[in-house]
Amino acid sequence: MSTIIAGHFQLQDDVDQARRALADAGFQSERISGFYLSQPGQHDMTPIGGDHITSPGAKESPEGVAQGVGAGAAIGAVAGAATAPLTGPIGPVVGGLVGAHVGSLFSFTKMKDAGEREEGGRAPVENRHAGMLVAVAFDDPAQEHRAVEVLRGLGATQLERAQGNIVDGDWADFDPASVPDIIR
Repeated sequence: MSTIIAGHFQLQDDVDQARRALADAGFQSERISGFYLSQPGQHDMTPIGGDHITSPGAKESPEGVAQGVGAGAAIGAVAGAATAPLTGPIGPVVGGLVGAHVGSLFSFTKMKDAGEREEGGRAPVENRHAGMLVAVAFDDPAQEHRAVEVLRGLGATQLERAQGNIVDGDWADFDPASVPDIIR
């Protein structure tokens, strides 16, 4: 694995200029990659699309739905039983079904707000921004400063450091959903 320095640009022309500038600075052109990075959540990494099978903020939702359905059904059945003289034997059944539905809606209280920490989880992290990305791989640690300098000089934003492989201009093991190591 090599060290990779990557930076974001706004325009394809900026990407082309950065690729030329990195090659002019002595980096091997086959170890320079330029590509478009989609919005977080739109990387189509799962069979159903998206980046994750379940939404990170909805981890506790199934438990909340089960609790809501159980409590709502019990309360609805009791309320339905109280109306049995008017509604007959169907009252507790309908009351239980309506209560289960209403109770399931309370499961939304188990969902996390955007940026809210999961219990025992990490603090929110800075995600990669969508847009054009230029990355350069090298094996000599002394080249890191030069790569950062070239990309910053061209106006790159959100510079990051990673480990991986760029082969023939393709960052082969790039994971768009991984947490970036932002260079400050």
